[in-house]
Amino acid sequence: MPKQDAVARAANFDEVALGYSPEQALTEAGRCLFCKDKPCVAGCPVGIDIPAFIELVKDNKFFEAYLKIKETNCLPAVCGRVCPQEDQCELVCTMGKRFEPVAIGYLERFVADFAYKQNPVETSSSDAVKQRAAKKVAVIGSGPGGLTAAGELAGAGFGVTVFEALHDAGGVLVYGIPEFRLPKEIVRKEVENLKKAGVDFKFGYVIGNTKTIKQLFSEGYDAIYIGIGAGLPKFMGLPGENLNGVYSANEFLTRTNLMKAYRFPEYVTPVKKIRNAAVIGGGNVAMDSCRCALRMKAENVYNIYRRSRKEMPAREEEIVNAQEEGIKFNFLVNPVEIIDDGKGFVSAIKCSKMELGEPDESGRRRPVVIPGEFLTFEVDTVVIAVGAGANPLLTSTVKELKLNQWGYIETELETMETSIKNIFAGGDIVTGSATVISAMGAGKKAARSIIRRLSE
Repeated sequence: MPKQDAVARAANFDEVALGYSPEQALTEAGRCLFCKDKPCVAGCPVGIDIPAFIELVKDNKFFEAYLKIKETNCLPAVCGRVCPQEDQCELVCTMGKRFEPVAIGYLERFVADFAYKQNPVETSSSDAVKQRAAKKVAVIGSGPGGLTAAGELAGAGFGVTVFEALHDAGGVLVYGIPEFRLPKEIVRKEVENLKKAGVDFKFGYVIGNTKTIKQLFSEGYDAIYIGIGAGLPKFMGLPGENLNGVYSANEFLTRTNLMKAYRFPEYVTPVKKIRNAAVIGGGNVAMDSCRCALRMKAENVYNIYRRSRKEMPAREEEIVNAQEEGIKFNFLVNPVEIIDDGKGFVSAIKCSKMELGEPDESGRRRPVVIPGEFLTFEVDTVVIAVGAGANPLLTSTVKELKLNQWGYIETELETMETSIKNIFAGGDIVTGSATVISAMGAGKKAARSIIRRLSE
């Protein structure tokens, strides 16, 4: 995949990956073996017919390839950029047994971008679909799962309204994933396609506060899908965590990405001016936070991770991009204190050195503190990116809704229905923090259950 030069891109928020040319797409599609058993399809959470769309690319039928993907995936330009194909469809690619797997994600992105230049209008008009239009479904949350559920339901002819707490659609796609990985214009185009298909969006609706679940049913909605994600930030209980200059990754990325703090004062939602930053965590959110801080003109960005490099859960592509851009990685270190400058602001972060001990229950060697050995990083900003939990704002208002011990909604595995009839749920509010594509798979499964229920 062609990319911006590392030095240049570290100073801008433009997309890093530049996309395939038609010639590159044709070459890559020509590597596919078009296996009869289609292991890649089984590896895709939304069941895209991967060999079929790649064969259309090989035959220079780019728009037709896009339509093939759209049969099962309503967000192809998004998935082509942020879906971890290396752990899913590409992981089981037959070509990958001896060589590099076919770059399925890059090809998906290519055909989606090609199609969007054609500005397709996508609507559903079959008579069978129109007969269902009297049924209404409320979708709570406009993240990838909610958008997928809305697209499936609208395609089946139901009236769909998406209720979103923030002022823009996309959920984590707009507030969490940076512009340089997923341009907001791409998300807007996907949302516009849903609007053309008849999906209605209502913003500034915090369900559980602005409206209740009970009110939605009283307003005539026949079913509800809850796709609110896992948006409750986790902290570590460190001394100094309440100092000015300490952010949860959720707040830091929302301010930066959705509210464009990097363009202050043009956009008036600032992030404190960064000189040196520490980001705690080893996942994709931590990598996004590191790379945003660098683009906010930080002189040094230190990534602090308590395990080894090979155990980082972030995508390899994002780790490599961060290394190329100059992020300073520090492995086997764990923060113990955020230090006050005497005026209520961060001045440094103190970390214990770690070593790998005996394996834990998961089989991984447990990080163990090396007594008396510390590292101190002089920083004025600390971003804590160690995961998120279930926000209880909605769930606490629905007493009959069954939750597990961590506050996530329990659902029936095959239908995604909750303990309350005609209320379905999926994505991170059910599983805990996971991937965009897994949330989409859950939204699709729940939508199909709703379609069956409301068609009875």
